[in-house]
Amino acid sequence: MWSFFHNSYMRLKTKLSIGLIFLFIVILLFGILGIVNINRLSRDFNQVLKSNHESMVFSNNMLKALDKVKIEKDAIPFFEENLVQQENNITEIGEREATRELRRNFNELKSNPDDSTNYPEIRTSLSQIFDLNEMAVLRKYNAAQKTADNAKLWLTVIFTILTLISFTFIFNLPGIISNPIQRLSEGIQAIAAKDYAKRIVIKQQDEFGELAKSFNDMAARLDEYEHSNLSQIKFEKSRIETIINQMRDGIIGLDDKRNILFLNAVAEKLLGIKESSIIGKYAPDVALINDLMRTLLNENGDKQELKIFADNKESYFSKDVLNVSSNKVVIGQVIVLRNITPFHELSEAKTNFIATISHELKTPISSIKLSAQLLSDGRVGQINTDQKELLDSIGDDSERLLRITGELLNMTQLETGKIQLKVIPVAPKLIVDQALQAVQFQASQRNVSMNLHVEPMLPYIQADAEKSTWVLINFLTNALKYSSEKNEISISVSKKGNSVAFTVLDHGQGIDERYLLKIFDRYFKVPGTHERDGSGLGLAISKEFIEAQDGKIWVTSEVGTGSTFGFSLKIAENGHSVAVLN
Repeated sequence: MWSFFHNSYMRLKTKLSIGLIFLFIVILLFGILGIVNINRLSRDFNQVLKSNHESMVFSNNMLKALDKVKIEKDAIPFFEENLVQQENNITEIGEREATRELRRNFNELKSNPDDSTNYPEIRTSLSQIFDLNEMAVLRKYNAAQKTADNAKLWLTVIFTILTLISFTFIFNLPGIISNPIQRLSEGIQAIAAKDYAKRIVIKQQDEFGELAKSFNDMAARLDEYEHSNLSQIKFEKSRIETIINQMRDGIIGLDDKRNILFLNAVAEKLLGIKESSIIGKYAPDVALINDLMRTLLNENGDKQELKIFADNKESYFSKDVLNVSSNKVVIGQVIVLRNITPFHELSEAKTNFIATISHELKTPISSIKLSAQLLSDGRVGQINTDQKELLDSIGDDSERLLRITGELLNMTQLETGKIQLKVIPVAPKLIVDQALQAVQFQASQRNVSMNLHVEPMLPYIQADAEKSTWVLINFLTNALKYSSEKNEISISVSKKGNSVAFTVLDHGQGIDERYLLKIFDRYFKVPGTHERDGSGLGLAISKEFIEAQDGKIWVTSEVGTGSTFGFSLKIAENGHSVAVLN
């Protein structure tokens, strides 16, 4: 039977169903047989205990009552009561005749209680009834015993057969399921150990047989792939390692648990550690003894420029962290230290060049401006109208060149860190007054009104008055430049939490939302504007000045409505309120 289970094409589900159905039939059959035999035994014993036993009890009661007829007046009613019950409980052959004879003799006794001549006949009838029921009890007991023996025999035989079959199921059915699973587990372990020659032999024509066939096909393909691509993979690995080691950038590879996988030659020099000494180690553990590794693992320093002393010179690097993913799951990281030393040197050269040129141009431009002023005011001779216009043009261009060179000098000072801030407690009204005074003439020429709103009793702020005034002048100059004639500009100064905010609102053409994030970038100009004489540095310098004072700068704008530029500076620790006198 079990060879049929193994070799027949039967689904695993069908085999399990057959086994469970068989166990169900065993339980059901055993239960039915037990219940039937128990009921038979119960019925036989009920017959023994009920009818015959009651007749024997009635006979015994009547015999006792007969002995008391002459001494107790209740004996005859008690006798008749048991006689009536006996007449209603006749079950055996001959018992009815004996009961009738007993009734006849009892009626004679009842008519003359003092006459005891028929006592022997009454005793004989009672003895006959008792014997008949006693023999019936013995006969029925033997029948019940025989029924019990037969039930015991059949239940024993059936139990033995079913037990043998159940043991066969217990020892064979689990093997049909567990043996293929064990073979499959061994095969999977072999594949995991890259033993692609492993094959699984399962002769069962079921799901396990199909799974074994699929497993063997997979192992064969893996074996083929391993042998056909192993050399190519090794070659590619060597080629990639060669490329990585030839790069000027430092490269560090980490797995998903942040263990170190590899370092290239540049990373070894920068860290001062040999690759072989830290491969497989937990990167944070290495960071405990290596400052550069600790800096590289710091996620807050991704945008930080690193200055590292290597190869007997200072070099500059930027850090990039690249996630390595497989099926959208991060399986590792690559830290790249990009060597930006050439760009840093070019930037320094550019900054020095601009600073030198700006400084050298400032003196001759100032001379040109002064000479144009001397010519235009008539001190060196009279000039005609055309000459006057040319001199005015020269003066305007000189002013523009001076402003541009001044902005370039400020920017180079910011880049080189040579700019000096004089941060002291300053009254906000002082900054506003100096800025308004600087642009008042320009505003009157364009017929633009300046509306000033300053909160009373403003506290002192911690600021560099000169640089902060420069920023506010830059905001006002831009607002005038983009405001039409007979328009107005609103200047507001108010306390905002622990800072004082300065805002300039114009009603010009506004700035498109997509340009707002770039408005403070160096050399950026909003496309489509009519400005051609600006350098694109004013707002960038303003941002540097304000943030250097631990302040904040912002802009909000809507096309067709206007723009609002603002900055805020922190209140001085011991700053006291200053009354505003307008």
